Amino acid sequence: MRHAGRARSSSAGAYGGADGGLQRTRLENGLDVILMENHVVPLVTIEIDVKNGAYTETAEYDGLSHLYEHMFFKANERIPDQEAYLRRARELGMEWNGTTSEERVNYFFTLHRKNLRAGLDFMNDAIRTPLFRQDEIERERPVVLGEYDRAESDPTYHLIVAVQKRLWYEHYTRKNVLGSREVIETATTEKMKTIQSRYYVPNNSALLIAGSVDADTAFAAAQAVFGNWRAGPDPFEAHRIPPHPQLRQSTTIVVEKPVQSVMLAMGFHGPSVAEDRNGTYAADVFSYILGQRNSRFYRRLVDSGLCVSASLGYQTLRHTGPIHALLRTEVEPFQAAHDALLDEIAHFADADAFTDEELDNAKNQLEVSHVYETERPSNHIHTVGYWWAVADLEYYESYLAELRRVSRADIQSFVRRYILGQPSVTGVLMSPEMRATIGRVKGEA
Repeated sequence: MRHAGRARSSSAGAYGGADGGLQRTRLENGLDVILMENHVVPLVTIEIDVKNGAYTETAEYDGLSHLYEHMFFKANERIPDQEAYLRRARELGMEWNGTTSEERVNYFFTLHRKNLRAGLDFMNDAIRTPLFRQDEIERERPVVLGEYDRAESDPTYHLIVAVQKRLWYEHYTRKNVLGSREVIETATTEKMKTIQSRYYVPNNSALLIAGSVDADTAFAAAQAVFGNWRAGPDPFEAHRIPPHPQLRQSTTIVVEKPVQSVMLAMGFHGPSVAEDRNGTYAADVFSYILGQRNSRFYRRLVDSGLCVSASLGYQTLRHTGPIHALLRTEVEPFQAAHDALLDEIAHFADADAFTDEELDNAKNQLEVSHVYETERPSNHIHTVGYWWAVADLEYYESYLAELRRVSRADIQSFVRRYILGQPSVTGVLMSPEMRATIGRVKGEA
């Protein structure tokens, strides 16, 4: 299983593959059914997206959305154990997986179109009747903890966590997709069932079908299989998601680990797709401009030899999307690289921060990237599901049109509102030996 965020260099748009755009319906129980018809190959992908993930987690549930994703592929009322689950998956000839991110959990199967109804039945059993057997939780626990071990073996993980804990200081668990080791170690069937009853209801879910199937067949099958799935209370009425309070001041921290190069991560609170859609479009275009090898940002930081790599990115989320700048450099040029980054940021809103040609090229390339993505429905379906969960389908379908409208003034407005003069969290990863050479980092308390 994967756990994944969606930090984008391209996004959704008004395309739905070789055979046209999205088709949709909503069942009486509130389940959104979305079809992307594409008959190029005789395959179909079935996906369920649920508005769940780190943002729903208090401290006692920190990481259990991720564990739930793993338990999805285990015993249910029709499938007695994981061995039977795997055997049935082989019989259907399907590839399958799931991902967990901050604001979406999804599960997906790709199989031959002749097995559409069997695949829907298989998905239905898994989503509606999981058993969460304690013995299976115990067996899966080391698998999830192994993800912790792999993450913690990477020094960069410790840098990112240190920055995230300061950036989301009041509600860190609601951004912590991997979760808490202690919570995973004590997970119970009861907690899994609480997550199921609260979030795994049709009126908080979407069924997506992509590939070689016509609308009448897909919608009829969805109704037949999922139509009697009982709706539940709105989970976000009873369990509201608290806002992330603004940073009070900028902070700088140093993380010492045995590394070969210096890495700097700088985080800001960015726009929420629910509150500032225009800001999300401008963020995407601006991030793309900075990432190009001919940008002033790249030439100043990388081509100059100050950094090995440099980037700035934004992740679209409903509940405060983060903006992150990342630099990798060496000991000797570190201070100059840090100064250059701060100077570049200070001039992000200048009239000459980028050219009109760079602006047009960014919008064109983002559109081209998306068009290429739509040609593979089994992959593009994940993009559509993500935007359904964190924004809505209108955001998805209007994205490219809104992207084309982004102006220099829009980008300057985004920069001034979220970056220039705004508090940030800076983390620097270096070895103890590098620390002795570099000394105190600018902004460090």
